[in-house]
Amino acid sequence: MNFSFPAWLRPAPGSYSADQIAQGKSPWTETVHLIWSLWVFVTPVFTPNGYDLHWWLCTLGSYPLFLLLYTLTLVSPPRRANACALGMIVMATALSPLYPSGISYFIFGCLTLRLGGPYPIRRYLLVMVALNLAFLACTLAVGYPWQVVVWMPVTTIGTGLVISVQRLNHRKDAALRLSHDEVRRLAAVAERERIGRDLHDLLGHTLSLVALKSDLALRLVERDPAAARREMEDVSTVSREALAQVRRAVSGIRSAQLAAELASAKLLLETDGIALDYRIADTPLPAEVETAFALVLREAVTNVQRHARARAVRIVVACIEDALVLEIHDDGRGGDMVPGNGLDGMRARVQALGGTLQVDGVRGRGTTVIARVPQAQPAEPAADAMPSAASPPVGAARRGLGPSAAMTPSQ
Repeated sequence: MNFSFPAWLRPAPGSYSADQIAQGKSPWTETVHLIWSLWVFVTPVFTPNGYDLHWWLCTLGSYPLFLLLYTLTLVSPPRRANACALGMIVMATALSPLYPSGISYFIFGCLTLRLGGPYPIRRYLLVMVALNLAFLACTLAVGYPWQVVVWMPVTTIGTGLVISVQRLNHRKDAALRLSHDEVRRLAAVAERERIGRDLHDLLGHTLSLVALKSDLALRLVERDPAAARREMEDVSTVSREALAQVRRAVSGIRSAQLAAELASAKLLLETDGIALDYRIADTPLPAEVETAFALVLREAVTNVQRHARARAVRIVVACIEDALVLEIHDDGRGGDMVPGNGLDGMRARVQALGGTLQVDGVRGRGTTVIARVPQAQPAEPAADAMPSAASPPVGAARRGLGPSAAMTPSQ
């Protein structure tokens, strides 16, 4: 039988528990801090009256209410959660003349306050100082020894500031993730619109011409069969040309551009605090090699971000000894890589171009992925085709690009 929580205990949008669920965590992670409420039951050891009937009555009346208020600070939206936190502070202040254990309620109330708006840290600090001064004055007025309560402002303000900074950083990280998702969504929308425009420009005129010639052939089929035949041959030719253009367009859409993957890798790694440095040679890459390198780069960077625990990644694309080379090195934990779908896919893409994929991992010194693809050589010119002095052969120009080719550092 499944147990379901009542509606008022379900995490509301914007609550701390809702944020935990969005991160794939349990909504009740923060309840572990309730272990500090054991000071409610330890405090009587240091008081003259100890565990007398008065303490038991106050505890039975206040502790369940404290648990309820603390739970509501986790599952309620920020404004209601702050009201519950202030409720704990008011309860502690009201009980202070009779119940020293209520100091713990005050500390919990201060630490669960969440102040937003402009300058949240400054606002939180001002509110904490005001609340602590008021509570300190109240406890001293009812006869608490100063040695008992003087530590409380330091504890609540110091710990509260740390928690507030952590929450602020968490909100900034969440906003950054949302902005990244929005950028990707807008890029996808723009790409779909571009593809739609390209296909419309590509097929609109062609299909109109096919329809026009088909109608003309239908009218000529009885009175001039030869002319109708010519029109249908034109339709066949135009259709084949259109099919070839569509295939070229689809191939271009499917190809992954290396520059786009480098930009995506930089965004992914630096969001996780991993520095990225890359060097790209001036050698032009054939479309099929660029696509293979881009997909290898995507898989390798994803593995680094998920598993390597690296601090820096270096990417190099160069032409070495008539071969196009992509090298990706990280300074992570290294070790042997277990072959999987990602590694097999990278190797298959490179081998399809006649190349090789090398993966070297040294434990504690990182992992290096090297994809090497032979550079296509131009066909030998015919004996009677003499190149002019003004235009050297393409092969000679390519062979001039070796390890010393100009390298452009990342911006």
